[in-house]
Amino acid sequence: MTKGVAGIGKTVLTQKFTLDWAEDKDHKDIQFTFPFTFRELNVLREKKFSLVGLVRHFFSETRAAGISRFEEFQVVFIFDGLDECRLPLDFHNNEILTDVTEISSVDVLLTNLIRGNLLPSARLWITTRPAAANQIPPECVGMVTEVRGFTDPQKEEYFRKRFRDEEHASSLISHIKTSRSLHIMCHIPVFCWITATVLEEMLKTGEGGELPKTLTEMYIHFLVVQSKVKKVKYDGGAETDPHWSPESRKMIESLGKLAFDQLQKGNLIFYESDLTECGIDIRAASVYSGVFTQIFREERGLYQDKVFCFVHLSVQEFLAALHVHLTFFSSGVHLLSEEQTTSLESKRFKPNPDPTCLYQIAVEKALLSPNGNLDLFLRFLLGLSLETNQTLLRGLLTQTGSELTDQSE
Repeated sequence: MTKGVAGIGKTVLTQKFTLDWAEDKDHKDIQFTFPFTFRELNVLREKKFSLVGLVRHFFSETRAAGISRFEEFQVVFIFDGLDECRLPLDFHNNEILTDVTEISSVDVLLTNLIRGNLLPSARLWITTRPAAANQIPPECVGMVTEVRGFTDPQKEEYFRKRFRDEEHASSLISHIKTSRSLHIMCHIPVFCWITATVLEEMLKTGEGGELPKTLTEMYIHFLVVQSKVKKVKYDGGAETDPHWSPESRKMIESLGKLAFDQLQKGNLIFYESDLTECGIDIRAASVYSGVFTQIFREERGLYQDKVFCFVHLSVQEFLAALHVHLTFFSSGVHLLSEEQTTSLESKRFKPNPDPTCLYQIAVEKALLSPNGNLDLFLRFLLGLSLETNQTLLRGLLTQTGSELTDQSE
């Protein structure tokens, strides 16, 4: 098992392992490597397969090669993103399965594979955020490693590779070093990517002011940059135009609703019908993925249908938190309310709603989550309560300055 916080590079690590194996650079004793993601396995939670059938579903080459047994081979199964798993993983009650050709649910296949009942000769590698690691019984885990992220020299190496222009790269690195908190957070590769996107735009446009110093602040700036790209590149607008145009506001609202609704349902891959429910025109779906290429991408993989996902789970978590925040402060609707009803009126507070209740329920929900899947969502939601961050969002939320209150206490 490999642990690591969000964006630290767990997925890339598994991809590098698989690439090195495929190019015969390493792990030469292994005949087959089968990389799965829990994100994709979630889509099959209602389907039934044998282990051989599941492998053939994802890797059709095994069918073409006529491989029906794996006992005589050295096989590695990679399961990436346990924290994204929405299967029950019921190790205590699931039936025991030992035959790789016997058909059962994906959940039963996984628990038996992990327990060693199914194909005991296989080696398994599971990656996860730390909070979800306890979903696997300790006796099933033979080794635990942790991805620690970039060291200080590696941070510099990343930015110098990202920006070939030496002067440009040095300028960015010196900017980052002026903020201790920003420099520390850059040990997370995905944060480096977002930071590079934001700071490149700030330096290019000559924007002054304080550098973003917190996670939430950086993600807000990232959203602003994407909105500017859409406005200038696709809408023919000027750099000086307000970046929250009615069109970009509508787009953020739709993506935020999609992010929140699907996070609630435990879905990280979406179909066209999910987009329609959130008011995203199917014909415009490709424009969404094209315009917000760094937020939302369109994939054609195993599935006949078009499927969509956010480029990183943290982007979905941020947009979901933003949706809850904007909905609460614009209309007083409490999306985290427990009341099971389709009527928003029942979730609506009195005028001038007190956000303390919103944050309290969010904290309680995050604490009750067994796999920590709301931890980052909560961090973003609380970060959005700061007046400094609300000021950055002014234009998305139409209200007077006096209504923007600092909830940092």
